[in-house]
Amino acid sequence: MAELAQLEDARTREVNERHGDDHGVNLGKLRALAKRLRTQQELARQLWQTGDSAARLVAILICRPKAFGRDELDAMLREARTPKVHDWLVNYVVKKSPNSEDLRVAWFADPDPVVASAGWALTTERVAKKPEGLDLSGLLDIIEARMRDAPDRLQWAMNHCLAQIGIDHAGHRARAIDIGERLEVLKDYPTPPGCTSPFAPVWITEMVRRQHDR
Repeated sequence: MAELAQLEDARTREVNERHGDDHGVNLGKLRALAKRLRTQQELARQLWQTGDSAARLVAILICRPKAFGRDELDAMLREARTPKVHDWLVNYVVKKSPNSEDLRVAWFADPDPVVASAGWALTTERVAKKPEGLDLSGLLDIIEARMRDAPDRLQWAMNHCLAQIGIDHAGHRARAIDIGERLEVLKDYPTPPGCTSPFAPVWITEMVRRQHDR
């Protein structure tokens, strides 16, 4: 914790706080610290319990994802209120857990939109890698009905799912693009030069073009 405090940088904190994160540690330096520590499950648990966001990010990087139980991961997600901790926990830990599918189903239907966004993120992973058994038409129905008015984090996760369906499943592509065009979610999102817009119709079209160019 003392070492993390020394890595704290006011400018980094200012940038992070604009995105809803509450720490000032450069992520490259944070990753270097975690690499030096290597895997330490007990230390990971102790760092998580501090409640400090930078410490929790280190905890995520040095933990053993499969060592956490289902209820422990559920509690951790509900405690992970900042975007970076939430995203890393889902992507680096929950996705590698044998409980990921059970948690996906539970979180998808959760009334808390931040928790539900994790369920949508896990669903998007399945759309891309293991779509068997998913009702893609049903997912598009939900997106069509709810995405426009969803809170930001949930809306972003639903939009990603919409784009992934359109990118990976040609039979649903036209409908996915149509939904995106009608709802106009993230249509005016500021996109840096060289980056792909998160507006689903543009995102889908660009990624499909790249696949065809390979």
